[in-house]
Amino acid sequence: MLIVLGILFAVAPAVVWATTARTRPVGFAIGGTLLAGASLLISVQQGWIHAPGPDAHLVFTALAPLLIACGAGLEGRHENSPPPEWIPRRNGAIGFLGMQFALTLVAGLLYALMISEGSDAPPSRALPSLPPGISMVNEGTSCGSGGCWRVATVTSGDGLSRPEIIRELGLQQESCRSSGWLLDWRDMCVGARDNGENVTIYAGWGY
Repeated sequence: MLIVLGILFAVAPAVVWATTARTRPVGFAIGGTLLAGASLLISVQQGWIHAPGPDAHLVFTALAPLLIACGAGLEGRHENSPPPEWIPRRNGAIGFLGMQFALTLVAGLLYALMISEGSDAPPSRALPSLPPGISMVNEGTSCGSGGCWRVATVTSGDGLSRPEIIRELGLQQESCRSSGWLLDWRDMCVGARDNGENVTIYAGWGY
């Protein structure tokens, strides 16, 4: 169900434009651009492109109305006054896009408020990828006063020692990268620990 809603959310601006476009050249150009943006957003939703989803939705819903407004402006330069029946379609399009942006903004602000509490652990995909010969034994979450982490125990099928496993993973030092663009200001930090008996890899939020 969520997948269907996400796809409908992404293609809605293109459908709105299709109901208001009045010229073929501008209509196809703007419509194609909106569909390309929808394809990118769907790729983010499905995890095919790794990007912060809430930020991607907010940027998309902000840029789509601007693109449609530019298209309407270009059509107005080369066309006569629109027919009377076009006016309700335009007003409906403005209302729909405004509502979509408002709902996305509210959802984004709620998301930013939620992550500020730091009670969620990063998803499994945040853990570093494992090279051949190293496999995961178990995975879970761990929480403390500093927040929650995604943790996993790894082992070597090639007989590597614990320091060698850490070197093979390239995690001799913890590394951090930005988690988002606008709504998520946290850093995503990954690293590895030698626990004396095994190696634990982890991913956690940095502030």
